[in-house]
Amino acid sequence: MTQPIRIAVTGAGGQIGYALIFRIASGGLFGPDQPVALRLLEITPVLPSLNGTLMELEDCAFPLLADVVATDKAETAFEGADWVVLVGGLPRKEGMSRADLIRANGPIFTGQGRAINAAAGPNVRIATIANPCNTNCLIAKSHAPKVPADRWFAMTRLDQNRAAAQLAKKAGVPVSQVTCMTIWGNHSDTQYPDYKNARINGRPATSVITDQAWFTETFIPTVAKRGGAVIKARGASSAASAANAALDSIRSVHFPTQGDDWYSAGVVSDGSYGIPSGLLYSYPLISRGGTWSIVPGLTIDDDARKRLDASAAELQSERDAVKDLLGPAA
Repeated sequence: MTQPIRIAVTGAGGQIGYALIFRIASGGLFGPDQPVALRLLEITPVLPSLNGTLMELEDCAFPLLADVVATDKAETAFEGADWVVLVGGLPRKEGMSRADLIRANGPIFTGQGRAINAAAGPNVRIATIANPCNTNCLIAKSHAPKVPADRWFAMTRLDQNRAAAQLAKKAGVPVSQVTCMTIWGNHSDTQYPDYKNARINGRPATSVITDQAWFTETFIPTVAKRGGAVIKARGASSAASAANAALDSIRSVHFPTQGDDWYSAGVVSDGSYGIPSGLLYSYPLISRGGTWSIVPGLTIDDDARKRLDASAAELQSERDAVKDLLGPAA
């Protein structure tokens, strides 16, 4: 029998967690032949509610769900984990600056990094979903020196999906025709959704969509501020789309990249494209044979260069703001 993949999900009682775990349990992550075991982490006051979710999982009778445990202890949740999905974090409240949010979330990811280091499986990979995900990922990574740097990912796939959807809508084509969509940098307003290297039905997006002003005046701001627009419209932050993007991110790392396409995620910079080494920076990536690599040789013009550098500068500022929270692997 195929051994289950062990997946730990933090913040499992929240909206994103709820949208995520049923799709994992049903085979929507690793496919219809791969059993999974779930470890669901929550703070103690939320455990009674999370037990109701356990009842629902049981009532679904998912054939692929080999085991599920809910706990408020990080090391229990992460024990032997093949994937850790860091969803839980403090939400940004009205009047709270991004710097305030980073400082508030820092201790959470300090503790979770230590628990990953102590308990996770030898091949563990970590996807950080909770915002600000690049710097949260950096904090957790810095406290897990046993885990190689190439196992850590910050989610910019939601931005990629949003960007692809906007291009498809403008071009009047199915979103499946949009490929090679890159999100560079931080999951913030400084991100750069790279339409210049994107393709629509195999052609450069800029040759399919000829309204060049639309790209800079509508497309980039719409993608960068989409999260705020969702909050304004539904009165809560993105949940189902964030969960979907988390699944997309993990699948993209786990399975070989198809054709000449690529995907986006925040990874530890090795200096590629002039980005300072060590930053958790979103790049275009491909996966082959169980490893990933940064797509080389993409054209970066002067305008794109400024945008890439601005996002890198913001990430350096965020890193400086939490310098006292970083561990030995920073």
